[in-house]
Amino acid sequence: MKKPQQKRLSWDKYFIGIMRSVGARATCARGRTGCVIVKDKRIISTGYVGAPAGCGHCDKVGHEMHTVINDDGTQSRHCIRTTHAEQNAIAQAARSGVSTAEAVLYCQMCPCYTCAKIIINAGIKRVVAENDYHAGKRSKEIFKEAGVKFKQLNNKMQTYSDM
Repeated sequence: MKKPQQKRLSWDKYFIGIMRSVGARATCARGRTGCVIVKDKRIISTGYVGAPAGCGHCDKVGHEMHTVINDDGTQSRHCIRTTHAEQNAIAQAARSGVSTAEAVLYCQMCPCYTCAKIIINAGIKRVVAENDYHAGKRSKEIFKEAGVKFKQLNNKMQTYSDM
């Protein structure tokens, strides 16, 4: 009798699963997110949310909260002690001398506007996000303008405490 064939994950879902594992190393309880950068279906770099190397982690010394007034007048709060997962993954590639040109970046939510600009300048051509981000509208616009393909796997809005 033939065994039923196991359904394989798509490449996007496979790398999103790895991104979640990378995010488990994050050092800020407000956003335990990770990032995986892939070229030719091979991982070239990873990163997670955390304080700069050698600096105190939020989980140990507390958050450095910043309040932002959004264009629509609403306020949101962000911990600015950390470096974002996307920034750390790109920095790790640079430290190792690995080019991110033409790569695909996998992340937990639509990157913030600052990360989106760094992603574009790093030559990354495709971004796959698991969830949406409440302030991701401008990021999606600049990705389109710069010719970076953006794919969001679901419509779930990423939330965290003290937004």
